[in-house]
Parts: sequence; C-alpha cells; structure tokens
Amino acid sequence: MRILLLGKDGQVGWELQRALAPLGLVRMLGRDEADLSQPESLRAWVRGFAPDVIVNAAAYTAVDKAESDAETAHLVNAVAPGVLAEEAAALGAWLVHYSTDYVFDGSKDGAWVETDATNPLSVYGRTKCEGEERIRASGARHLILRTSWVFAARGGNFAKTMLRLARERDQLNVIADQYGAPTSAELLADATALALYRIAGLGGDAAALSGTYHLAAGSTTSWHGYAQHVLEQALGHGAALKALPQNVNPIATEAYPTPAARPRNSRLSTERFRAAFGLQLPDWRHHVNRLIAELAEQGKL
Repeated sequence: MRILLLGKDGQVGWELQRALAPLGLVRMLGRDEADLSQPESLRAWVRGFAPDVIVNAAAYTAVDKAESDAETAHLVNAVAPGVLAEEAAALGAWLVHYSTDYVFDGSKDGAWVETDATNPLSVYGRTKCEGEERIRASGARHLILRTSWVFAARGGNFAKTMLRLARERDQLNVIADQYGAPTSAELLADATALALYRIAGLGGDAAALSGTYHLAAGSTTSWHGYAQHVLEQALGHGAALKALPQNVNPIATEAYPTPAARPRNSRLSTERFRAAFGLQLPDWRHHVNRLIAELAEQGKL
C-alpha cells in the first residue's frame, strides 16, 4: 500500500507516522512541502507519488483566529480537501480526512450521529463542513472521520495547561456546560491504521465502507470534569499543586467569552465506526491517564 500523509508534524500527523508505517510505503509531507493554503499545488504531489491512500491530517485548527482569518481557513479546510478528493477520485485512491464536532451546533440532547443535520456556529466549523461536502461530491472513496477534543503528548494541550495553572494558582475556573470526549491523537492514528488494514483486506468489497464516521474516545465529560480528572491523576503521581481537584470551580460558557462560538454538546456516537471496523474505543480516561503517567516519568509534573 502506498500512502501519502499530509500534515506529518501536527498532533495527529505525528502519531500517524508511526501507526501507518506497518501498512506499506508512506510518503510524509509537512507544511513546508505541501501547503494547504495553496490547494492547487497539492495536485503535483498526488500525481507524482500515485498513492493508494491519501491521509489528510493537515488543517487550520486555530478556532478563534479563523474568525478573523476566514480566507485562509477556507483554503485549508474546504478547498484543499476538495482538491485532494478530486485527485484521489482520478487515481481510484482512498482519501482519509479528519473533521470535527464543530460541524454541529451542539443543540441536540443526545449523542450526534452521522446523519444528523450540520449547523456549524463558527468559521472553523463552516469551513470543515464545506470540506466534507467537497469530498463527498468528488466521488472519491473516502473516510471522513469526525472527532472531538483532540490532545497529544507532543505539543500543548488542555491537560498540560491545567497542570501549569494548578501549580501557579489556588483556584481554577473551568467551563462546565460543554460536553464531549477528550480523544488522543494516538487513538485516532491507531484506529485509522486498523481501518485501512481492514479496507486493504477487503479489496474491491471495501467500497461499501466509504463514508462519514464519528471517531472519538468512549464516554463523555465536561471541560470541568476533564480538568478535575487531570489534577487527580497528577496528585496520584506525586505532583505538587496549589489548586486541588476540589478547587476547580465550574463556570458557564458565558463567563468565558471567545471569538468563536463552541457547541455545548459535542457527544459523538461512534456506533457506526465500531460496527464497520470491528473496533472498541476505550474510555477517554485511558489515554489521559497515559499522558499524565508519561509526564510524570519525564519529570514534567
């Protein structure tokens, strides 16, 4: 299997470098090589490598900045995936593309399913939604994988921010009325690789698997519950914190205004993905706990 990976240096792309390696020859591209803000330039990369699978882990993810930089966000999140899909269709290749809970408005009471109507609240959400639509319209075989609250051991993330603030402050204020599943880049990469392995094994019959799926860790929490869990785990590893879990105060979304509106309910039903690919998705705490343990081993708590 020949795999073209874009966005190799991002949180998910970094993990995909590892996870995709056993599947075949992987050509990995970073932003300095394949710039999604110049979508037409991507065609040469695809045609030159002629992959069996294109994995697009690149995206414009600065949610608040996108509100004032809509043109770039549109090129990267909407136009570029459409170009990749057109090239994939011409080659008969698969396209794997990551999308987001932000395509929904958060108004539903239960978990979102793939067939629910989208209604993004932000520029980021709208551009990601358009990217999905362009991929579907291309006719390419694809896996659009919507996920939520992505974190990784590499780079900055919510857990690291909470730990830093808990070392500096006696009290923390964290939003308690937005719900989702913290999902590790490691889990996304491993699940992607296993899905592609299943697709390769099915050959021509795999076309039936083409479509949109929700891929996120199991169970849900709020940002407030997430923060408390992180601090509890850190204390268990001997971290010296000023703010303890009981010092994390729940606040409403309105108390922490941001340029871009966030969906309050980001729960994603993963039943379709689990049934299609025969995988179980671990509880969100599994990979969060691993992250905290890794930070402890590195002396970073």
